[in-house]
Amino acid sequence: MSDSTTSKMITLKSSEGVVFVVPETVVMQSKTICHVIEDFSTITFIPLPNVRAPTLAMVIEYCKKHVEAADVSKIEMTEDGSRPMPASTRISDKELRNWDMQFVDVDKDMLYDLIMAADYLHIEGLLDAACQKVADMITGKNPEMIRQIFNIKNDFTPKEEEEISCENLWAFG
Repeated sequence: MSDSTTSKMITLKSSEGVVFVVPETVVMQSKTICHVIEDFSTITFIPLPNVRAPTLAMVIEYCKKHVEAADVSKIEMTEDGSRPMPASTRISDKELRNWDMQFVDVDKDMLYDLIMAADYLHIEGLLDAACQKVADMITGKNPEMIRQIFNIKNDFTPKEEEEISCENLWAFG
């Protein structure tokens, strides 16, 4: 695992003004932040007006876990270099995917915020996991059930609904 004491620290500021000081290796999981740092190499403070503090805290947790997983997977020998590390200390891709899916098992409001933040910050893995969670939530559901899940008002007339059903029979069959 990377030593955060030797890594350059980046300050992220949420939409409410909450400040998070995070190792550069962690924030580099975001392609958006990566581009900002590449374009302005001396920058150490990045405001994120589109990300609320609770969401930013979760995004940082996600990024830390993925940096740790990448660091652990690179280590093949013990510290003294004598033998391979036991498999139990390595994080497999499957274990990391399972962790990702548990990580996004949050209420709908936070899930929405995570999707928006992951998209804004361009964190592909988090966006994929959060969108997969939404897909899992609606799989096998009819339109009315989906409306209930997401509290969506049905503004179609019965005639419009029938037309849509006929045009998209493949989806409702």
